[in-house]
Parts: sequence; C-alpha cells; structure tokens
Amino acid sequence: MSGGLLPKGAWAGLSTLALTEEETGFAASLSSRLGAGERTCISAALNRQGLLVSDDLDARKVARQFGVSTTGTIGILVLCVQHDFLSRDEANALLMDLIAAGYRAPIDNVDSLFD
Repeated sequence: MSGGLLPKGAWAGLSTLALTEEETGFAASLSSRLGAGERTCISAALNRQGLLVSDDLDARKVARQFGVSTTGTIGILVLCVQHDFLSRDEANALLMDLIAAGYRAPIDNVDSLFD
C-alpha cells in the first residue's frame, strides 16, 4: 500500500449496477437537498437490501428513515481490517492521511473499535 490508496484487491467483488425504473423513480422522489448520487444510492440500497456508504450526515439520516443500514469512512476502514485488506496500522495510517487532508474524523485511530 502506498500513496494513501487502498491496497489492490480492496475493490474486488464490487460491481456496477443499473437502476430499475422503480429505483430511478424513488430516487427522484427524495429531497433535492441530497445529490443525485446520494439519492440513487439510497434507492438502490433500499430496494436491494444493501448498505449505504456515505459520510454525508443528511444522506445517512434519510437512508435510516427508510430502514437502510449505513456506514462511512471509519466503517470501511474497520471492514478492511476485519477482512484482512489492511492491518490496523495501515488503517490508522490511512485515517491520519485523511485527517491531514481535512477529513473530520470522529476518532483519531481505529484501535478502540476492535477492543
């Protein structure tokens, strides 16, 4: 791992999906305060019993109102450690890089999330 990027393979298994007409219609009905990408992701997660990954608090709030599970950057780092894509040290280093770049993290390391 270098350059603050996730290691090769961390995105393995992720696929691009096409929205159904129902999902497109539902996304259009959501608040325009959310971006188009947030609206479509909420719609797809709702209709496919998926997980919304976003650090946008408004998007997460709307998703939870519809019963959609959510996580954010910290949750992704934790999952990467749990699935052996990253060590705790690597996850902490990435988090520090994010914080240095302006990310407002609720924690300063992931260690406490595993104990």
